[in-house]
Amino acid sequence: MKMKAPRGTVDLLPEQTRRWQYVEQVLRNLSKSFNYEEIRTPLFEHTEVFQRGVGDTTDIVQKEMYTFDDRGGRSITLRPEGTAPVVRAYIENKLFGSPIQPTKLYYFAQMFRYERPQHGRMRQLNQFGVEVLGSADPAVDAEVIALAMTAYQKLGLRSIKLVINSLGDTESRNAHRQALIKHFTPHIDELCSDCTNRLTKNPLRILDCKADRDHPAMKNAPSVLDYLNEESDEYFTKVKTYLDVMDIPYTVDPTLVRGLDYYNHTAFEIMSEAEGFGAITTLLGGGRYNGLAEQLGGPNTPGIGFGMGLERLLLALESENIELPVKRELDVFVVSIGENTQTEVVKIVQQMRLEGLKVDKDYQDRKIKAQFKAADRYHAKYVVILGEEELENKIVKLKSMDTGEETEISIDQLVLTMKEKCGGNQK
Repeated sequence: MKMKAPRGTVDLLPEQTRRWQYVEQVLRNLSKSFNYEEIRTPLFEHTEVFQRGVGDTTDIVQKEMYTFDDRGGRSITLRPEGTAPVVRAYIENKLFGSPIQPTKLYYFAQMFRYERPQHGRMRQLNQFGVEVLGSADPAVDAEVIALAMTAYQKLGLRSIKLVINSLGDTESRNAHRQALIKHFTPHIDELCSDCTNRLTKNPLRILDCKADRDHPAMKNAPSVLDYLNEESDEYFTKVKTYLDVMDIPYTVDPTLVRGLDYYNHTAFEIMSEAEGFGAITTLLGGGRYNGLAEQLGGPNTPGIGFGMGLERLLLALESENIELPVKRELDVFVVSIGENTQTEVVKIVQQMRLEGLKVDKDYQDRKIKAQFKAADRYHAKYVVILGEEELENKIVKLKSMDTGEETEISIDQLVLTMKEKCGGNQK
């Protein structure tokens, strides 16, 4: 049998992971500037976390989860999304008791969904996400959206579109729910089996159906915006006002409902409009989920967040031909000549590495010409040359790969000299 990665998974090789690391660092730095702190939750959870948190009527729970019984007979699910685990951790660890509120968190996490692999949509996927727990201020909604939009802009994306909607509070949603049931009941035999099941359980999910999205009943379905009560309408107006003052453009789309049961009030998506990106344009989705903490056994805790697909972000960067500054580069490559120099080379390579310099050497007993070629492939800024004559005189030759200039310096001064030329750890 030919060994291959399982369907829906990919290997990220060093050339690719350099791009991933750069993107992740930009997102980490941005999160810190917004005063968010990192949280890491387990790769798997008790299945009930997602059944209660995400919702039994969602495609994720019904069709896409990797669920199994462990040896103790407990139902375990590989994490399909990030919000429910974060809220579970927030409750379990009593973060609601911290004097610093709201709790502002970000995460990088692998998710697992059993669905047909497509361009940019895999069975094992990677997400960056943020969650804010403990505030019902519409300014927080605007801040979360601003963080997402700023992230894409810092990475150079220009062909992006923000779409927002309000799902309203419980009263507004119930009124809209009844209107949807009334509207779709005469057409239910014309819709797919999933929609039939959703009609009484969660009719809002019918609007998110991919199979029936072109059905005429979808086009004139009651808009949630027509059923917002005064409080919900005022909330949504404030969110839009805050986005306006931050100069963040957006489009209001009454059909945007998101795919998870826990959303209320603000819902949003960011899409790529880059030519050739593909039919599935969504880069990020999120929204407010007041009530989720209670569903998971916690106190009344308002929350809002988003999940950003990193695979899709990298594809968007490619679609807009954005080059990331991720060239493979060394500070120093050490060329050794003669067997007697090996011990000293190992020593000075380690000394420079301990000072934070990026350093490598030859490990294949290559001739001097081949070692210089290796230095070129690594894009080394400098080459240190140590031969037996240099070793005897306790010096090395230092060559700048940019200018070709070659100088001699003492071995004792090498580390200090390279720190001055290339930087390194500041003590």
